[in-house]
Parts: sequence; structure tokens; C-alpha cells
Amino acid sequence: MAVTLVNPVGLPVVDAYRQVSVATGSKLIFIAGQVAWDADGATVGAGDLAAQVEQCYLNIGTALAGVGASFDDVAKLTVHVVDWTPDKLPLFREGAARAAAKLGVTPVPPGTLLGVAALDIPDHLVEIEATAIID
Repeated sequence: MAVTLVNPVGLPVVDAYRQVSVATGSKLIFIAGQVAWDADGATVGAGDLAAQVEQCYLNIGTALAGVGASFDDVAKLTVHVVDWTPDKLPLFREGAARAAAKLGVTPVPPGTLLGVAALDIPDHLVEIEATAIID
């Protein structure tokens, strides 16, 4: 495995992610921000943040599998949420948990969550990009 996830002593432990990833592989994988589109380009879960988060994670899983990788290889996630407020966190976690259950993983690499004014189309509430590394 090319990525080791760590919570160093002296930094707070956050359930949703690890503070540091150590990557030792030789191939970097950069996955474009994934939105809540299905394979045909139709938006999934219009108006439903949890459903859209789930679809974004599933799309990342599909992209990773397409290049011989998995969530175990993800070194960093960057999340953009439209009109983010802390009260949306339970919905975000719900969507991530549903995707994790479907994928059979616990996606907890370091991550950054950013609130944004808008995304590419009005129906999209979240976009998630990933960086992975494989041997």
C-alpha cells in the first residue's frame, strides 16, 4: 500500500479524516472534482446534499478503479460545498457513510472542506476531488 494515514501526537483526532498521509508510491493520480452525475451525466439527488455526497464518493471510487486504484490509495480529498454551514455536516457524513458502506471502505484521508458560492450548474451542491498514489 502506497499511502499510510496518521494522526500525529499533538494534533487533534478528527473522526472524519486523518491529519496526515504519507505517500511512498511512484504514480500520482489526480481525479477531477466529481459532482453528483450518474454514468449518463444526469444529476443524482437534486436538492439532497447527502445523496449528492454519496454519488461523488461513488464516482471517485469508479475513477480509482478505472486506473487500478482504490480509496486505500487516496492521499487527499478536497470538498467544495455550496453555501456551507456547520449544520450541513450531518448530511455530509450521512452521504459519505452510505458511499463507504457501498464501497466497503472507510475513506478517511486528510481532507479540506471549503464553502463555495456555486458550482458548475445550479443543481450541484457538492464537488469532491481526490489525489491518490499507487506503486
